[in-house]
Amino acid sequence: MVSQTVELLKKEIPLEQESVVLAEDTVNGLVLVDIINGFCTVGAGNLAPRESNSQIRGMINESARLARVFCEKKLPVMAFLDSHHPNKPEDPYPPHCIIGSDESNLVPELRWLENEPNVTIRRKECFDGYLGSIEEDGSNVFVDWVKKNKITTLLVVGVCTDICVLDFVCSTMSAKNRGFLKPLENVVVYSRGCATFNIPLEEATNTKGALAHPQEFMHHVGLYMAKERGAKIANEVLIGSPEKV
Repeated sequence: MVSQTVELLKKEIPLEQESVVLAEDTVNGLVLVDIINGFCTVGAGNLAPRESNSQIRGMINESARLARVFCEKKLPVMAFLDSHHPNKPEDPYPPHCIIGSDESNLVPELRWLENEPNVTIRRKECFDGYLGSIEEDGSNVFVDWVKKNKITTLLVVGVCTDICVLDFVCSTMSAKNRGFLKPLENVVVYSRGCATFNIPLEEATNTKGALAHPQEFMHHVGLYMAKERGAKIANEVLIGSPEKV
């Protein structure tokens, strides 16, 4: 039934994806959204997958591969890590990714990023990495990162496609359109580098406070809404031509 619904959704709101070439004569930046144990490692916490999941595994592999390429080329990388204080709930979700716990750390496949000089790591207490980058003095770590590195194209990967990735993309597109992120011109969401979680209807019905969240359905909706905001949706990423990333 779910697969039939997903196919119907894709017919009603078809998502055209593209092959995106990242030109080497401009600065490209990579943003990794919440690729941490609490969302990606089996059994790591309340919001972690309960069993191995192919969409999440694929997202980790693609993100790690891209991160290697960006670091080899010494291009700027920013990693957002969901990190919450235990006394500040994030409704409607149960406690997750508490600061100081391994839940809020990068997955093992990406822990090496912590030692890379071109990588900026930002812990955030909210869904949206853009808002989560605001400091007490009103400055914004993400905005400063874009401007300092003169980034013209931003490549976005991570979890969850329809929540933290989408929220970050929406805020970034609005800020770009207001002229707050010059010289940023393009925001690209790489579909194979994104993933979301799966809660079937029957499981949500039997779990107090849970919301149904069919994975393929919500992944498609998240990408579609990001495109509605003006982001490019890529199913292939090339750097220069014709080298495939």
